[in-house]
Amino acid sequence: MNESIRLECTVCHERNYTTTKNKKNTPDRIVLKKYCSRCKKRTDHKEAK
Repeated sequence: MNESIRLECTVCHERNYTTTKNKKNTPDRIVLKKYCSRCKKRTDHKEAK
């Protein structure tokens, strides 16, 4: 059930990180605070399509 997903910065829209999530437990999109090397600060990263 685990699926690899890409995380995209909400400010500059660069796809920086990959992670896995269980689609059965968390069907909606996840949002994590991560460091963006392009923005040079911590921003929210959403699950990309």
